[in-house]
Amino acid sequence: MGRHEWHTGARRWRLTALLGVSAVVVALVVTLLSTLPGDRASTAGTTPDGDKAHGTPVTPPGEPRSDVGWGFTHTQFSADEGAAAAVARISGSLERSGLPQNQHIMGWGADNPEPVKGRYDFAALDRRVDFVRASGGTPVITLCCAPDWMKGGEAGAGNTDWSQEALETAPRPEHYADFAALAATVARRYPDVRHFIVWNEFKGFWNDAEQRWDHEGYTELYNLVHKALKAVDQDIRVGGPYLVMDSVDPRAEIASTALQGPWGALDQRVLDAFAYWNEHKTGADFVVVDGSSYTRDDELLPDEFAATEKFTAVGRWVRRQTGGGLPLWWAEYYVEPADGDDDRHGWSEPHRRAVQAAAMIAMVRGGASSGFYWNPQEETGPGCPGCLWSPTGTRDGGGTLPMYDLLARFGAEFPPGTAYESVTAPAGVRVLATDSTLLVVNTRDRAIGAEVDGRRLGLRAYEVKWVRR
Repeated sequence: MGRHEWHTGARRWRLTALLGVSAVVVALVVTLLSTLPGDRASTAGTTPDGDKAHGTPVTPPGEPRSDVGWGFTHTQFSADEGAAAAVARISGSLERSGLPQNQHIMGWGADNPEPVKGRYDFAALDRRVDFVRASGGTPVITLCCAPDWMKGGEAGAGNTDWSQEALETAPRPEHYADFAALAATVARRYPDVRHFIVWNEFKGFWNDAEQRWDHEGYTELYNLVHKALKAVDQDIRVGGPYLVMDSVDPRAEIASTALQGPWGALDQRVLDAFAYWNEHKTGADFVVVDGSSYTRDDELLPDEFAATEKFTAVGRWVRRQTGGGLPLWWAEYYVEPADGDDDRHGWSEPHRRAVQAAAMIAMVRGGASSGFYWNPQEETGPGCPGCLWSPTGTRDGGGTLPMYDLLARFGAEFPPGTAYESVTAPAGVRVLATDSTLLVVNTRDRAIGAEVDGRRLGLRAYEVKWVRR
């Protein structure tokens, strides 16, 4: 989940090459100058603009909500770069929808933010945050991943290892405070960002000796980051633990007996890690989880639509553990197993869209008020399975795709605080209802007629239909 497309450097140099030799030379000079010691370091050990606000120097007034609604996460290839007409096209669509947008501080489109302690490189992150602002989205930042020197790399070397293994390494305990300081620097740089997620999927927090999650280490890091962010601004909203709610065969030794269903059983070690964080955290404004409807062995139990009931079961369990007082976010959610290259090509787009809609309905029923679709954007081509828009590399790119239309409409119709109603529907049809709107999903691979909420509807195979009441 989110395990591909970390590094932006290759793309940046490909784009630079298009600008000609002189641009490359300028870029090289700027890069070399940025690594030189001397005037650039302030007495506090930071670059002159390390702690300065970027773009919006005044913190927005008012207390922010702890939930933001339904949006998406930027990955390596997104709409902050490309042909001007294409970027403007998708930016305009996003501005009309107001979808929340999540960005990591390192990887998935962002460079190493602190390659040498006290020396920052926020250029890529600045560009992403500026795109979120320009496109009218609520910005969310995920505080992951960590510079190499925090993970055992040579201090002062400024190197970045972009391999998956390196990126998924957690900071060493002696650098937890350094990571918290980096988080605070990011918060000061973007004062209009009021929502921060601490780390991603417990990456690097696995205890090999005991074959369980290192929930003690993660919680220590989380608490330091929470304290650092609240010191910047008490109104900043902080959430965790962003655990992957893995499910397994109920017969497995690690299977939970407390949380299982036709979709499988939760890995008890995940529940133990969540319980520890929940008991020992210094505070949280929202709770974040991540997961797929299929099991760790890529089984959709008993089928792809029924498997989405896992999102409801997990959500209700999490809400019980936290006393129901914290808004529930899904940082990532997946319904279609991927191949060895992390690609999803097995379903038609109507099929994919219908299962996604069923999953979002299931998350709402589990008490979720916010969720972020992991956008599998590609750099070139007409689009890709599940992409939100066509790539912006050419003038005719940036057009919205079916998954975007579903996400945008879902976010508009079901914002945080929505009151839901129960309606009648036959087997094979999923429905989410308010006093004004019905979202109706046909889970069958054939056309059907169905009576929903007292009205007769004709539904095409895998159709997702919006109905006004």
